Amino acid sequence: MSLRKYNPVLMPMLSSLLILGIWFGIGSLIEQSRITKDGYSREDAVGSRKVVLPLPNEVLQAIVDERHDLFRAARNTFSAALLGFLAAVTIGYSVSMLFASSHLLKQTAYPWILVLQMTPVIILAPIIAIWIGPGLIATSMITFLIGFFPVIANSTQGLISTDKKLLSLFAICNARKSQEIMFLRVPYSMPYFLTGMKIAGTLAPIGAITGDIFVGTSTSGGAGLGFMTLSYISSAKIPALFATATIACIIGFIFVGGVNLIHWLALKNWHDSIAKTDT
Repeated sequence: MSLRKYNPVLMPMLSSLLILGIWFGIGSLIEQSRITKDGYSREDAVGSRKVVLPLPNEVLQAIVDERHDLFRAARNTFSAALLGFLAAVTIGYSVSMLFASSHLLKQTAYPWILVLQMTPVIILAPIIAIWIGPGLIATSMITFLIGFFPVIANSTQGLISTDKKLLSLFAICNARKSQEIMFLRVPYSMPYFLTGMKIAGTLAPIGAITGDIFVGTSTSGGAGLGFMTLSYISSAKIPALFATATIACIIGFIFVGGVNLIHWLALKNWHDSIAKTDT
């Protein structure tokens, strides 16, 4: 059986082993440098190296040691990311359909959406905190603001790029505007919409963590990974900081994997972008 068939699994495994080997190698070099050049004892060298680069086994141990706080924070971050993502997808596509239905509305409102997108989150976050207070809703709103524009931009482009010949066919058949949108423009825009959805899904965990840093709550039950990051930095728990980054990466992979699955399921039976790769 061809080795190529195993590449989607084998190559990431090999690259992971390579990265782990380099990681351990750099850690060993840092320890040896502390001993030979700075005259540290072995124990002091290990402690100094942990501040700079914890080893993978130390990161895993930190996950075990901090599991209660980390998993609770991961749950809060995932909830905020999911709420913000769903709001961005739902509201974003709905607004796109309005823009596709009315060119005047698009010309009027689209520039203000650009203004909202170009305003830095670091400025919007305190305003949101003042208006609705810190917590899950505020963090979800930050996630929504980050993922909102990619959905609108891609979906609107898809809705207004429908084949003119097909539009003429619907006009000849005396189709209503609602029928044109639901049975022609919406299916035609699906690849565009799903691309925007993938971008929003990639940004959702980042938005949730960013929002948690600025507008998250500091209480033990409501703190997310962003607040835990600040907590571990202030207490110099570097292995726990790396553990937080690991958990955040896992959440990111869950989002990206879920969105990619939706993308594949929605297009696999009819769109060339998926059908050609499956053959």
